[in-house]
Amino acid sequence: MKKLIGTTICTFLIILILSCEKDDFCILTPVTPNLVIRFHDVDDEDETKEVDSLYVWAEGMDSIYNYTTSSVGIDSIALPLNTLSENTVYHLAQGTSLLDTFTISYTTEEEYVSRSCGFRVIFNNIELDNNTEGNEDSWISSFTPNTLTTINEQESAHVKIYH
Repeated sequence: MKKLIGTTICTFLIILILSCEKDDFCILTPVTPNLVIRFHDVDDEDETKEVDSLYVWAEGMDSIYNYTTSSVGIDSIALPLNTLSENTVYHLAQGTSLLDTFTISYTTEEEYVSRSCGFRVIFNNIELDNNTEGNEDSWISSFTPNTLTTINEQESAHVKIYH
């Protein structure tokens, strides 16, 4: 009888252990890509140019991205796009008085990545519009391109801003 109970417990433990699945971790960070913007010198378009005292915020959001660091500027930023909308409006301020506004319009497409990562959003048919054209408080001279086919990665810059 003891042998039967021992065998039953052993069999139960083996079945329990074999039925467990390995932990599955998502190693993609972030899964949904951000819009990557690189800043360039308006006088030498091939050269990047750092921006000091940059503040960025999305319209309707309380969070402000403060890119001001101790005397070090930045030459690129990555901005998340609203996956629940067909556009995102960003305000980019340099210092306290120079302000530009960008509207990014797009269509979204969900793509299954894996069980651990779930779905990610790919942005298609992207159109960028600088809403401060002719504004004396603008610090951005121009940007390129005005349209993008898709944003499905963030390894390189999608948009160049000249200032």
